[in-house]
Amino acid sequence: MKTPVFKGSCTAIITPFTNDGIDYAALVRQLDRQAAGGTKALLVAGTTGESTTLNADEYESLIDFCVKYVSGRMTIIAGIGGNNTADCCKKGELAARLGVDALTMTTPYYNKSTQEGIVRHFTYVADRIDLPLILYNVPSRTSVGITLDSYKRLAEHPNINGVKEASGDISLIAKLRAYCGNNLYIWSGNDDNTVPIMSIGGLGVISVASNVIPGEITLLCDLCLGRNFTAATEGYVKYADLFEKLFIETNPIPVKKAMELLGLDSGLMRLPLVEMSGEAAEKLVSTMKRCEILK
Repeated sequence: MKTPVFKGSCTAIITPFTNDGIDYAALVRQLDRQAAGGTKALLVAGTTGESTTLNADEYESLIDFCVKYVSGRMTIIAGIGGNNTADCCKKGELAARLGVDALTMTTPYYNKSTQEGIVRHFTYVADRIDLPLILYNVPSRTSVGITLDSYKRLAEHPNINGVKEASGDISLIAKLRAYCGNNLYIWSGNDDNTVPIMSIGGLGVISVASNVIPGEITLLCDLCLGRNFTAATEGYVKYADLFEKLFIETNPIPVKKAMELLGLDSGLMRLPLVEMSGEAAEKLVSTMKRCEILK
């Protein structure tokens, strides 16, 4: 049986940027806040971390810094997603040398691969890097999703540990759990799906919202892992509107704005992403006040 990379809450952490690069002083404050909130794992250089805007030197420096600074307090997962399989593998090999605990990669976007191509994409990397690999299924961003038959094939690989499921297809996820069991662990890739997915055997969430409310997302996952779904549902309902508003514009625009509103160091957006529009920001502020996050 495979050992899951983590159980509970994993934060897909933002990357705070200045005009000159990564703001490591701000990043330290974010990392410490996550550790204090009980976060079990961090996804570094993922979509929420604006990974596609990192140059090669920044990517290496960011991963290296997080591994060394966190120093075992939380599991470190490096994002290596892309649409060039060989380049994904090179990033994974680099991250492995830098000491990460696991990797995650998306289905290849823009190329619109077939299912056979998707299976080979993940298998190519898993064959060459001896680290747990978490698949990332997010068809809303990549235009292609992983089918149940492909999941069955990928689950047989010893280095493919699980999936960050962000398709929103609960029926697919239930079938995945039924057919693959503990050969392929499941984590919610959407904050608003965490409780439903954990109720059918998911092990936690790779969360955007936990950048803003790390302790609350940790508690939500802990309640689910303890099978206390009555209490978990109360927390889920309390923050449901926040989960929605954090995607009112393209992630990570809203989450960086939310952190700015809380006086946290979220840094600049990098083009082609831009700062949040005024109308959307007003809706986010209203929601944060309603959820008692912002006074």
